[in-house]
Amino acid sequence: MRVTFYGVRGSCPAPGPNTAQHGGNTSCVTARLDDDTLLIFDAGTGIRNLGKELIEEGYKRPLHLLLSHVHWDHIIGLPFFDPIWEADTRLLIHPLTNNRQERFRWRPTIFDEIHFPVPAADIPCKVELADHPRSQWDLGSATILRIQLNHPGGAQGFRIEDRNGSVFCFITDNELRPPGRVTTSVERLAQFVEGADVLVHDAQFLEGDMPHRHGWGHSLVDDVLRFGEIAKPKKLVLFHHDPDRTDELPGAWPRPPGGHGPRGSHARPGIGVSWPLVWEGGALCARLCGTQRGMGATTPVFQGE
Repeated sequence: MRVTFYGVRGSCPAPGPNTAQHGGNTSCVTARLDDDTLLIFDAGTGIRNLGKELIEEGYKRPLHLLLSHVHWDHIIGLPFFDPIWEADTRLLIHPLTNNRQERFRWRPTIFDEIHFPVPAADIPCKVELADHPRSQWDLGSATILRIQLNHPGGAQGFRIEDRNGSVFCFITDNELRPPGRVTTSVERLAQFVEGADVLVHDAQFLEGDMPHRHGWGHSLVDDVLRFGEIAKPKKLVLFHHDPDRTDELPGAWPRPPGGHGPRGSHARPGIGVSWPLVWEGGALCARLCGTQRGMGATTPVFQGE
């Protein structure tokens, strides 16, 4: 399996020189499975660059879209995803977290001629609504599991277990310590992500953002780091960065833990995680690679101890 980040920002895009290092596009991450099946998590503005890469590559297998939820920052890039304008593209949209959000699959507001000039009926690609009676199903070489998250309006997280033993968990738009009713507890979530090679988790806020953003459905960086110590993934990736968090903002990018705990990093576009990830003497041995156009090869940007 190979996981690649195309959009890592939360709430709204934040382009410009002050966010170039960590990226300004909103949520979009891919997992290419052992059998080359492509899973696309979210369709924020980062999906635009993914689409261009797929067209250039000539990838013609079905595309599987798994949406955490349908807030604008997670779907706004879909009209600009080049493969949907190709008649030979087959796009499967997998189930959403609740009945209210399921309406988006049947009547996508973003393609209603008010929000975008082209109606859904005129999209040339073949769009299929995949249905699964349970919260677990097989797809390509992997098993997909999902879990409800703590977010206004609802959201879902995913666990991908590939046939080669690699495990990837995508948990965004989740508040680890929400006010009021808790949809999924920290303990339940830790069980869900147990044994993950890579855990991507929403870490939008800092302590200084509180208390007025408490209940907005996003986690504090420090809470996610503490959760990593409980869940113990081999690698923890902090995701869904706040649009006001610039690259040089003091204290905005605390160094995630290393040593004998989960090795961590902040998600950046173009960064990929390749398997296998292996523990040796308590330290993670992993290669993170940035695929850069024109270089003709995958360029390593990090090598774990």
